[in-house]
Amino acid sequence: MQYQVLDIKVKGTEETAKLYTYFLDNSKEMDENRTRPVIVICPGGAYGMTSDREAEAIAMKFLGAGFHAAVLRYSVFPEHYPVALRQLAYAVAHIREHAKEYHVDPNKIIVQGSSAGGHLAASYGVFWKKKAFLAEELKVDPEMLRPNGLLLSYPVITSGPKAHRGSFENLLGDRCEELLEEMSLENQVSEDTPKTFLWHTAPDDVVPVENSILFFQALHALSIPTELHIYPIGGHGLGLADKETMGSEGYGVQEECQSWIRLAIDWIRHL
Repeated sequence: MQYQVLDIKVKGTEETAKLYTYFLDNSKEMDENRTRPVIVICPGGAYGMTSDREAEAIAMKFLGAGFHAAVLRYSVFPEHYPVALRQLAYAVAHIREHAKEYHVDPNKIIVQGSSAGGHLAASYGVFWKKKAFLAEELKVDPEMLRPNGLLLSYPVITSGPKAHRGSFENLLGDRCEELLEEMSLENQVSEDTPKTFLWHTAPDDVVPVENSILFFQALHALSIPTELHIYPIGGHGLGLADKETMGSEGYGVQEECQSWIRLAIDWIRHL
């Protein structure tokens, strides 16, 4: 396996993001020309941190399924929008540019995010082409930035009545009221938004399940293939919902929700 830590520094910012990459090697004993999907993981943390519980452990599950993985530790408060979005664009462009070297299928770059990381992933899904500055700053054709799929775990989506207000305050800072409506991603879905897999728990009392439902409805209205799983039990921020991502005080083990990762792996295999 090729393991690297890459610095991502975008124009006009002081903060440096870190991209932790896990690329499986090919073998002459098997298919030395094999290419694999890659999942770019954006941990949650209300845009105030990037949670360890939604990072490497999830990457390891995808590696075990035969996929490549990368974890983006993007910039958070006091940095504001669009710094993290630009960093994610850089990460996707870098992986696609080096697809041959990394044995990546350039048509299967999937962006995954949990909670506020889900907002970042979904923001990228709706804005990768719409926000021309992303391609212009990187001096690449917009198609280099295309995500081929979104995989969203209990994502922050809406800035409306069901918003997780703290995430938007951290993301937007003094421009919160100015940009709040634009950041309500159910209103930004277009035909360029990729296929999407979502999962959420119905009792989530931090990021209400309506966030996933609103995004699903917007995608479905444009006939974008979308898979949504709503679990009738469980709280917010479950990670893998097993002991591997259990919080230090024992929170986060929910057996009923553990199937999401298997369902997501099956979805990726059929992209």
